[in-house]
Amino acid sequence: AVRGSFGQYPNPPDLVAKPASEEDVAAILDWCASTGQACIAFGGGSSVVGGVEPDISDKWKGVVSLDCTGLAGVLEIDRRSLAARVAAGTFGPALERELGQEGLTFRHFPQSFEFSTVGGWIATRSGGHFATRYTHVDDLVESIRMITPAGLYESRRLPGSGAGPSPDRLVLGSEGTLGVVTQAWLRVRERPLFRAKATLRFANFDRAVEAVRTVSQSGLEPANCRLLDAAEAAPSGAGDGEHAVLLLGFESARVRVEPLMSLALECLKDCGGEIVEQTASPAPGAAAAATAPTSGAAADSWRSSFMSAPYLRDALVLTGVVCETFETATTWDRFSELHAAVLEAAAGAFRDATSGKGSISCRFTHVYPDG
Repeated sequence: AVRGSFGQYPNPPDLVAKPASEEDVAAILDWCASTGQACIAFGGGSSVVGGVEPDISDKWKGVVSLDCTGLAGVLEIDRRSLAARVAAGTFGPALERELGQEGLTFRHFPQSFEFSTVGGWIATRSGGHFATRYTHVDDLVESIRMITPAGLYESRRLPGSGAGPSPDRLVLGSEGTLGVVTQAWLRVRERPLFRAKATLRFANFDRAVEAVRTVSQSGLEPANCRLLDAAEAAPSGAGDGEHAVLLLGFESARVRVEPLMSLALECLKDCGGEIVEQTASPAPGAAAAATAPTSGAAADSWRSSFMSAPYLRDALVLTGVVCETFETATTWDRFSELHAAVLEAAAGAFRDATSGKGSISCRFTHVYPDG
């Protein structure tokens, strides 16, 4: 982002190819293999790890950027099995729009949702909307179809398998190194009709962490369980700068979720949580006023800030401000040690590079019973 803002593109591709079919992909890969060209699959280009940048070794004669967005659309829907066959170049909004016409949703919303594709999600094992259970795209993939330099690869479409290693795991997270994902069968669901949300605050961050652990081990599986420390919550208006904030949410297409929310809130209040806001969606056909006593201003404020961050980040670079996120995972027993070490290391980097100018914050994106 920094180099791009100053017009610095040291490694442009030699060619950009935009296939319209799997046959086109196969022909391009054949040509690249026969002429010594490197081929880099390009979906939405939203990756932040440099995988789409054509910085290659001298053993290649050139580099082709393979724009996969011509392979787009929902190709088939299996309503009975709740699955859809989707072309890999389909962007997030287009996928939801097409599924929505059938009352369905994929319900996978990475922060790059508007500018990333199904094939990109699979190739990078993207994390999405759900804070528990279906946290990554892996959980939502039924089978994958990929064109490789050696020919077609396609895994069987199965709900599960105990027959040795899962073949889909070969492709998920492969970052385009093995071939070009062209299609996938995805697990979809009915669009949620019932929702409940709550925002809580904690005076002590350690107790907030224990609260999240308690909920994650309760078996309730909330759709959203985002813990923000005081520094993370304040800039968006979700917090006051002194309290950690927890955003909690449940949703369902079939049943009311207020009982699940009530059980979760009991756990959280026992750990020192204070309810700031609580909302519930009305039942279909019911009056909104009857079941929506308060607004969700804090949660909506943070969500708006979170979704706009990728846009603001590039603009802030021009003013000399750099914003970045790095992610890690750990088990609950090691969290306190890791948290302290990361804050200390990051603060030291700020002191060395910027004379201490900057801020560090922490948030939980996904929570599991073990960490």
